[in-house]
Amino acid sequence: MKPYRIPQLVQPYTDYDMIQRHTELPPFSDGRSHLLYIFLSYGTEAEDRNRELYTLVTGLVQLALDTHEIIDRTQDDPGGDLMRSRQLKVLAGDYFSGWFYHLLAKRGQIEMVGSLSSAIADFNVMKARLYGKMKEMLLSAEQYLRHSVQLNMRLFLSFTPMIEGALTELWEKLLAEFSHCETVCSELRRSNDPGNAREGYCYWKMLESASEDEVELLRSQNMDLKDWKKLKMKYKCDTLLTDKLHESLQSIQGLLQGIKDEHLISELSTALDRFLLQMKISGQAAVEG
Repeated sequence: MKPYRIPQLVQPYTDYDMIQRHTELPPFSDGRSHLLYIFLSYGTEAEDRNRELYTLVTGLVQLALDTHEIIDRTQDDPGGDLMRSRQLKVLAGDYFSGWFYHLLAKRGQIEMVGSLSSAIADFNVMKARLYGKMKEMLLSAEQYLRHSVQLNMRLFLSFTPMIEGALTELWEKLLAEFSHCETVCSELRRSNDPGNAREGYCYWKMLESASEDEVELLRSQNMDLKDWKKLKMKYKCDTLLTDKLHESLQSIQGLLQGIKDEHLISELSTALDRFLLQMKISGQAAVEG
């Protein structure tokens, strides 16, 4: 069986000097991608043969969506480096999406183009609904996090019909937990900057208990880092997210303990170890506990 090498295959599409100098891409969805790669080997022979291609293009599409998501949450800027960064994110996201179509069409995978395109359309509808609730302030912190996890699962769930029926439940449960971990890690990274964290988990959690003065401060456009850190500490946002991360990791380990297939549990344990290491490399010290 081919070793998992999707992050290496993605690099030629992402490692451009212009991008690295002037903007920053979101992390690659390594946990979900590795999980998909493993479970596709338990589908039909065709899925097993194409699993590297399917995982690569799904990772590129997810990266495109995540890159455009960063643009949506960036405040307007009249020019300069921030404007250049936003423009590059637009171009980069479009570029990754373009490769998704090209790579599948080149291999004659027209049906898969349709399947992933449908998943992208569903993702955009779900995101629009979430933004609508956010705009109308009809959202709790837990609802926001749950919706975000569902968004991060959507592309990968489109492959469920290709996975062996006996493993479908395990696949969906593990995908939910890996997606939850990656979403929580993303929220922990976002929470370090009040600009990027606006309307994220910490923002919604603070609003649930904040005083009138604090609400006014949270909704202001010029909240400084010092005030943001004070509120984040007062409402224990990072602690809450770290606890959620630990709970998901424990759930993953519990699911692995129930697997009888030694080969499958070996592959999934390797994926979990890699996932934990990747989160530490990304600065997620919370997973070290």
